[in-house]
Amino acid sequence: MSSEILTPVLPESVADATVVTWSKKVGDSVKQDEVLVEIETDKVVLEVPAPADGVLTEIIEQAGATVISSQLLGRMTIGAVAAAPKAEAAPAVAAPAASTEPQTAPAARKLMAENNLTAADVDGSGKQGRILKEDVQAAVAAKPAAAPAPVAAPAPVAAAPAPTVAVSASGARMEQRVPMTRLRARIAERLMYAKQSTAMLTTFNEIDMKPLMDMRNEYKDAFEKKHKAKLGFMSLFVKAAAVALQRFPEVNASIDGNDIVYHGFCDIGIAVSSDRGLVVPILRNTENMGLADIESGIAGYAAKAREGKLDMGDLTGGTFTITNGGVFGSLLSTPILNPPQSAILGMHAIQKRPVVVNDQIVIRPMMYVALSYDHRIVDGQGAVTFLKTIKELVENPVRLVLDV
Repeated sequence: MSSEILTPVLPESVADATVVTWSKKVGDSVKQDEVLVEIETDKVVLEVPAPADGVLTEIIEQAGATVISSQLLGRMTIGAVAAAPKAEAAPAVAAPAASTEPQTAPAARKLMAENNLTAADVDGSGKQGRILKEDVQAAVAAKPAAAPAPVAAPAPVAAAPAPTVAVSASGARMEQRVPMTRLRARIAERLMYAKQSTAMLTTFNEIDMKPLMDMRNEYKDAFEKKHKAKLGFMSLFVKAAAVALQRFPEVNASIDGNDIVYHGFCDIGIAVSSDRGLVVPILRNTENMGLADIESGIAGYAAKAREGKLDMGDLTGGTFTITNGGVFGSLLSTPILNPPQSAILGMHAIQKRPVVVNDQIVIRPMMYVALSYDHRIVDGQGAVTFLKTIKELVENPVRLVLDV
């Protein structure tokens, strides 16, 4: 029985998608739920699984094609078995090896093609050996050391046009031109929109992290033992932000035309770095979540981002965003708004600095925090007081428990 392979139904905000790669060739056997093709939108990569066991019989839309919701991608025959060539013994033996090849993330697959690498050349560190972009970068970095001689030889220079991307070379100076991914193009579009369509302003403060660090060091083992989740700093900032958002509703609002929409819930987006770029999955109703729920939610999203498993529901919505540039070493920055949200909180690296406490100069682990806000909705007093509230809650974690 023939079965059609269709593009998944895309959300209303996504007009079309791009076929990234087919995992199978025409004539290959497929198992139920095995990934047939990957479709990339401007937010996530969608995997199209096989509805049942069978054989892939036709590929209609090749890699690179632009498709819309429910568009026909190919066909497969349900219940069929791929014919094994009897005349060639070697391919028959090699066939099982192909089915055990590890899954490869789309960004990693593209980078492998650019550098003439195969899956056998890269050690995957993802789940079930999935090859990530970082794995390919490590393999590329190690590749020149293994064979330095061809660099100086004239013959390999003629072979330089082999990669699929355009490369211009002159001696040791090289340039590489590649098209933007859908996600990168969408990020660029949204950042420009935020800068051009909002009255963005940023206010700063600094937080003494010692009380929070002391509390974490005292209770992290007991917390992990009871809740099966590690106690980090992000969950406490999320909880502090949820409390502050309820006290300052204008920071938890957005503009819709000539109206201001005040949200009665705190859906906080956590900026997460993935091999495809920055994504912002949403923790919903954080005002009702405990620290363990927040930590588990963040860990789950981070794992899904690494494996390219985030779906549209994970990234849609949000009333406030937190981004932590400190994990990359940033000491201070001005985060850009995530429209239509009216504010975004930026965390930074913890650094020991001399500060005055009770008229004494002491060394404390300090963190700069920044709040960028839309001045059309949020006044300066509200923004400064909102950020000061987060500072006070984090510096005295008991206040988070007592809500005072």
